[in-house]
Amino acid sequence: MNILLLGSGGREHALAWKMKQSPLCKQLFIAPGNAGTLQVGENINMNVNDFATIENFCIERSVDMVVVGPEEPLVKGVYDHLKSSSGWRGIVVGPSAKAAQLEGSKAFSKHFMQQHNIPTAGYAEYDEYNYEEGKQYIASHTLPIVLKANGLAAGKGVVICNTHKEALNAFEEMIVNKQFGQASAKVVIEEFLQGIELSVFVLTDGVDYKIIGHAKDYKRIGEGDTGLNTGGMGCVSPVPFADEVFMKKVEELVIKPTIKGLHTDVLEYKGFVFIGLMNTNGEPYVIEYNCRMGDPETEVVLPRLKNDIVEMFVAMDQGGLKNIHIEFDERFVAAVMAVSGGYPGDYEKGKHIAIKIDQLKGDTMLFHAGTTQVGNNVLTNGGRVLAVTSYGKSMKEAVSNSMAAMESIQFEGMYYRKDIGYEFE
Repeated sequence: MNILLLGSGGREHALAWKMKQSPLCKQLFIAPGNAGTLQVGENINMNVNDFATIENFCIERSVDMVVVGPEEPLVKGVYDHLKSSSGWRGIVVGPSAKAAQLEGSKAFSKHFMQQHNIPTAGYAEYDEYNYEEGKQYIASHTLPIVLKANGLAAGKGVVICNTHKEALNAFEEMIVNKQFGQASAKVVIEEFLQGIELSVFVLTDGVDYKIIGHAKDYKRIGEGDTGLNTGGMGCVSPVPFADEVFMKKVEELVIKPTIKGLHTDVLEYKGFVFIGLMNTNGEPYVIEYNCRMGDPETEVVLPRLKNDIVEMFVAMDQGGLKNIHIEFDERFVAAVMAVSGGYPGDYEKGKHIAIKIDQLKGDTMLFHAGTTQVGNNVLTNGGRVLAVTSYGKSMKEAVSNSMAAMESIQFEGMYYRKDIGYEFE
């Protein structure tokens, strides 16, 4: 099969690495890709939101399957565009635009959870028309309080406020000052859930599903989970507290009603469901849905998945997903992210990256995130630059292996957290 993968981050490099291992994968194209994806396929200079160009490329290069990495093209309808094409017939891994509202609209996802009795935090939603009511709601709400921009806000649309003044200011910034543009025209206000977070990943055809892994990522820039939120500074899998008892609750209370809800609500969905959860005293509550794999979660989930992922995509398309038996590598996996100096604030690009490949052990992999190749040089091209992923017999060993590998990488301003997985050691 000829496969086109859309995206350019660490998630896409990990997906490309995994798909290239399949005997079903003949040619692999990545649009636009990065310096790492060049090692496993052919990068194509193409915008992930230019659906007409993507369609023409699929026809011209005899593409059999399109795998969508990031959320924006899914929310904007790349699945619908390709499936309605008169000149291309192939597999698309990703949901329809209507189903992708599970990520694209916080209000939509909360309505969905409420309708299908899926455990989640209590909430209310407000816009400019009931803004004053929203202020009163905030003023009388227990603390902390969570404010979420309704639409896609590049991972920056969630604010946890510890005072009513802070919450009112954030509410004003989002709705009155249009902090995130149309994404914050509506704001969802939620109760704060105490507990520890994890993410569970499912592949579904809209009727059947398979759990392909779970992980915990570390969002804060500073050690000890301090400082500003980022796209993710590291990740571990499996999550030690996600034992058989807890995962059975997740499956019965969250996954089964979610997949059944997709079918009941006639939401066309063939792809990944990312379920962000809070473990509150042993009970799972859904924080959010994403309609694609996470980053850096993909860089730990896929190395643990033994199955041929292309074979799984074909089974998903043809209704055979229920016949797939999932197998996992029993080892722990830890990813540590090397980021640009100044991230998640302002940072410079174009810094030369020196990697001593010969010093990396066989149980360590490098997944490129924000990189580009110019001639023979690999340069930084984003805030999050490289994910160093390692196996280990224990969580501590996996993290230690990734930390040791960091000594083989250098670029100006490079920073990484040295405490990934700290609460599980």
